[in-house]
Amino acid sequence: MMNKTKLSLWVAIIALFSAFSTEVKAQEKPVTLGIKAGANLSTFGGDMKNTKSALRYQVGITADILLTNNLYLVTGLDLQTKGAKYNPKSVSDVKYNPMYLQLPVNIGYKFNVGSNIRLVVNAGPYLAYGIGGKAKSDGNKESVFGNNKLKRLDYGLMGVPG
Repeated sequence: MMNKTKLSLWVAIIALFSAFSTEVKAQEKPVTLGIKAGANLSTFGGDMKNTKSALRYQVGITADILLTNNLYLVTGLDLQTKGAKYNPKSVSDVKYNPMYLQLPVNIGYKFNVGSNIRLVVNAGPYLAYGIGGKAKSDGNKESVFGNNKLKRLDYGLMGVPG
């Protein structure tokens, strides 16, 4: 079985290649469905100081809905793994690995940069709900969601080149 470092490396390589993919179309369709996979680099902010970023994965289905010539509504449903490594000064490190179902609602624009090559950029809000995950410290594991833990509801802004 592949260890986590090799798996993370493969996910990052796939995400890099998908960011530089090309597309060739005879004509634009009003709705395009797809599958995506990639990597997340996440961390925690707010009251949690001394956190380090963590490389995690994402998979999902997408829908690009044509609004005007090169302007799209980009949405779908994603399974996102997020997380961070928390290093408080008083206790040992804690690794957080929450998992969310995420609904992005982005506006995307496709720039023609060559005869058959486009650069796609999209940005907008997202809403996510925590469905599972563990916090690990000193060999102990417990749920990341609950009383005095992470909240299940997550929302924010995102931007995606590719």
